[in-house]
Formats: sequence, structure tokens, C-alpha cells
Amino acid sequence: MTLGKQIAWDDTVLPFQLDASDIRGRVGRLDTTLQQVLSQHDYPPEIEALVAEATLLTALIGQTIKLRWKLSLQVRGDGPARLIATDYYAPGDDGTPARIRAYASYDADRLESGVDPFTQIGKGYFAVLMDQGDGTHPYQGITPVAGGSLSSCAETYFAQSEQLPSRFALSFGQAQSPGEGSQWRAGGIMLQHMPKASPLRAGADGGSGDAGLLRAEDVLDGDEAENWSRANLLLDTVEETELIGPHVEPTDLLVRLFHEEKPRVFDAQPVSFGCTCSADRVRQSLSIYSAKDIAHMTTEEGIVTADCQFCGAHYEFDPKTLGFEAEAVPDGDG
Repeated sequence: MTLGKQIAWDDTVLPFQLDASDIRGRVGRLDTTLQQVLSQHDYPPEIEALVAEATLLTALIGQTIKLRWKLSLQVRGDGPARLIATDYYAPGDDGTPARIRAYASYDADRLESGVDPFTQIGKGYFAVLMDQGDGTHPYQGITPVAGGSLSSCAETYFAQSEQLPSRFALSFGQAQSPGEGSQWRAGGIMLQHMPKASPLRAGADGGSGDAGLLRAEDVLDGDEAENWSRANLLLDTVEETELIGPHVEPTDLLVRLFHEEKPRVFDAQPVSFGCTCSADRVRQSLSIYSAKDIAHMTTEEGIVTADCQFCGAHYEFDPKTLGFEAEAVPDGDG
């Protein structure tokens, strides 16, 4: 792949469909976007890996949904990695990039080095939240953390909550070109059976996954199950270097993997790092507090401060302009 083509495919999600299998999918590549997400914080390697995987998952999942505003993933556990949170903001206009942000909360004293990052989550839940904006009710779906990876959790979520067979093949890590510093890159493929599949009801013992959770195999039968199995066997042949690039174009990769399944591609969606925080949003979030509450938040220097967990932006406010008992009009603080 030439440098120009590599740049063209970086930070994009390419939708496709396998016409012979009734399966849709996405190929995602993250480069600068992932680097910007991770550079906002000085995470230990285990936390970086979890945030990288969650960010790539969010890019792939967000692009599959007819989203008006925001999709979020949240992974909460009782282990050292307490929270992994991501947001995907749908593009406002055709041709504009979707925006992604992510952050993690962790207990550094409990964190173990040199182990599988997923084990640092412990017991907890994997949640998908969708907010379609004003005039709609937010949606939230939750499944237990299970399966050995965040991508396995996502597969369980779609099978359990949506009865929608899904599969992810992901790769991510730091790459270094001659004469340049290291840079995070990630790439992955998502497969999903078309929604018209008729789900089977789980038996008395539930599904075949961990703790009786449903898996893709539990919600397909007949020709649909055979098509799904065949597509997954083909996906199993993908190599990490093909997923992460930069030498293989996504279109070439789809032909290599699925040429007998008649792949058909659609317009690629660019993605970029983006945070929606602002002084006005912080002020609005503090508008529910009384003057007494605001006084407890005020520092010795006589200001109220706030930091964005996603991008690290720092805000400072005059306490007299905050809360529902504000005594003054903001004059440009923050």
C-alpha cells in the first residue's frame, strides 16, 4: 500500500455486506484517533490495552447503528480496572467524521503488571448506552463481563440482549516506523448476521456461553447457522498484520477473506478524536446545586475547578456564577 492510500484508510470504518451469506460487517482502522485518545492520560500498559480495545469496539459498533447522537460503552468491574468508558458521536453531516473519546479509572495499587489486561476487570458488567438526542428516551443494555476479552463481552451482549449473532476480530498495539517514534494503531473486523434472523429460545439451562449466557450459535439454525459458521471460519484465517495494516487495504482484505461470499462495500466513515466538554456544559451540570453546595466546592483561592476525564481540559469558575442560586452573570470564566 502506498503512503497516500495508507493515510486514506487510517481512522476510517468501512461498511460491507456478504451477499451470499446475508451477513453485514465493518472493517475499522484507527491510527491518529487512537493515539490522541491514549495520549490524554499516562495509563499503565494493561489499562492502555483495555482502552485501545474498547475504543476500536466503539468505532465498529457505533457505525452499525442509525445513530442521531451518541453511543457509549461502559465496562465496570470490581478489579483494579474499575471503569472503561467510551463515547461515539455520530457525524453531524455527510462526509464529516464521527468523534470518539475514551477514558479509564483504575486502582494503581492493585494493578498487576505482565498479566492479561482483561483479568484486571474482575467481576462486573458490560453496558451499551444509546442516546438519540432530544425528544427520545435513552436505551441501556447490560450483560455480565464474560468470555475473556472485551470483544467477547460485546459478542455476548449482542447475542443476549439483541439476539443478533456478532463476531469481532481485533488487533491493536504500538508500531514504530524507521526514524519515527512509536504510535498506537488498531484494526478489526466486525461480522453481524442480518437482523431478520429468527432467534431460537434458550432452553431451561440458558445459552451455551459462560454462566448460561447466549452465544451466536444459540440464536441461529439451518442455513443461517451454516452461513454464519462458514463466514467465521474464513475470518479465523485473518492475520494480525492484515488487520492493523498498513500494507493491506481493507478492500483487498475483504476480497482475500470473503471473495466466495460476494463482498460488497459501501462508503467509508471517517472517525476522529473529539470531546464535547465545554465551560457551558460544566456550568449546566452544576446548575442543580445550591449556593451552600457550591461553597463546599470552592477552593481556598476562591474558585471552583473542574477537569474533563476524557480530554483533560481544565476549567475554573467564579462560584457566584454557579448553581441555581447564582448571584452574578458569567463574564468569560472557564
